[in-house]
Amino acid sequence: MNKRDRLYQKIIEFGIMGLIIFSPLPAASVHEWSILVIQLTVIILMICFFLIKEKPRCNERLSKTLRWPKVLFIGFWIFLFFQIIPLPKFLTKILSPGTYAFQKLHAPDFSSIKFMSVSLVPSISLKTALALLSYFLIGFLIVMTIKKRSQIIRLCSVICVMGIFEAAYGLFGLYSRNLHIFSYENKMALNYASGTFLNRNHFAGYLEMIIPITIGLIISQVGMMPFSPVIWKEKLVRLSERKIAVSILLALGVILMSLALIFSRSRTATVLLAFIFVVFVLHAFLNLKRNGLQNKATKIFIISIFIIILFLSFYIGRDTIFQRFAVRHFQNEGRPAIWANTLKIIYDYPIFGSGLGTFAALFPIMEADGEISIITHAHNDYLEYMSDVGAVGFFLFFGGIFFILIQCANIWKRRIHPLARALGIGGIIAIISLLLHGVTDFNLQIPSNMLLFSVILSITLVTVTRKSAKSR
Repeated sequence: MNKRDRLYQKIIEFGIMGLIIFSPLPAASVHEWSILVIQLTVIILMICFFLIKEKPRCNERLSKTLRWPKVLFIGFWIFLFFQIIPLPKFLTKILSPGTYAFQKLHAPDFSSIKFMSVSLVPSISLKTALALLSYFLIGFLIVMTIKKRSQIIRLCSVICVMGIFEAAYGLFGLYSRNLHIFSYENKMALNYASGTFLNRNHFAGYLEMIIPITIGLIISQVGMMPFSPVIWKEKLVRLSERKIAVSILLALGVILMSLALIFSRSRTATVLLAFIFVVFVLHAFLNLKRNGLQNKATKIFIISIFIIILFLSFYIGRDTIFQRFAVRHFQNEGRPAIWANTLKIIYDYPIFGSGLGTFAALFPIMEADGEISIITHAHNDYLEYMSDVGAVGFFLFFGGIFFILIQCANIWKRRIHPLARALGIGGIIAIISLLLHGVTDFNLQIPSNMLLFSVILSITLVTVTRKSAKSR
């Protein structure tokens, strides 16, 4: 590969790192200007990719894994294009009776309309699709250009650093607010960590993806330490000490992120944090069966971190946990009513949906305790995507994601390389955690979280399918 191609690859790699660093900082990139920054950066990175003459080749295992997801995702983008383009009115009436009835009821010049889109608001669907395309392209760039072990480690390290920063910032903000709060009522209202995020649940969703990746890095560091049963050379000893120091720092980062997640007061994220550590502890005992210093050290690290977090959680944050799981909090929840109304939308637009991003335009205004609230999201990623893109779009979108996840798990079972084993399990748990969180929240609608989800899904796929240097 020539110098120019290497330069383009470096721009792509550091551009992806820049997006990982940038995306959570401006309020999780929910504002239009920050989404535009992400989109323009992705365009520049795609231009660099097309300018590479000798493009990196995907290995056979990766190409085979992507065969069906590629079909499903291409089908999804064809479907979104179909949602937006104007169709003859009679055809829209056949394909989407709900859209036809809505336009007939609300469009002032309905009788003169000859063409009509399946999406109720094509401009919103186009805008949302372009934002979603950016996250897909980031994943595409990772799969096509991130091949080396050093690249994978750098990307994962940046992810971990951002998680630790967000956790530290969130806990510092919580501590600062508590210093200036005097009444018990106000303290209860503000006693949560949210980092640079507007919503504490999305802050928790962000951290619950990074914690497994960080634990995966710890396992890879410990598992790849050059323990020698014969002679300990000075160079190997220094290398081992450096990796132990890095692992300890990462372990402290996991503890910090876990505490920040607990103090976000997100019930679902707290349950998922327990799920993450239970899975890792089970993995330590069931999959690290071989005898040796590496495996013993790995088990000690995982179990020690788990015990420390468990102790700190109940010693420092027990009031936070118990209050959020109190019955009165469940009774005051408005989510069941939101889900019920979302199901009505799905009933009216079952096959092709109402149009990507149109949920807020359709959802009725809710009133509770004399206050009117405008609902912009369904607080359930699956219900919202189902209402927006219908059964067809839902199957194509989540079908591709779940296919990659299942394939990663199947390939991971057969891998023995420490990096593939460690980061593979970390990435798989991170993906599953956010998908489970999607049942009670809308993290996949938040730019920073969707971007990170795409990065982790792609880097996990690259890691578990990557051939080691010896096999190459």
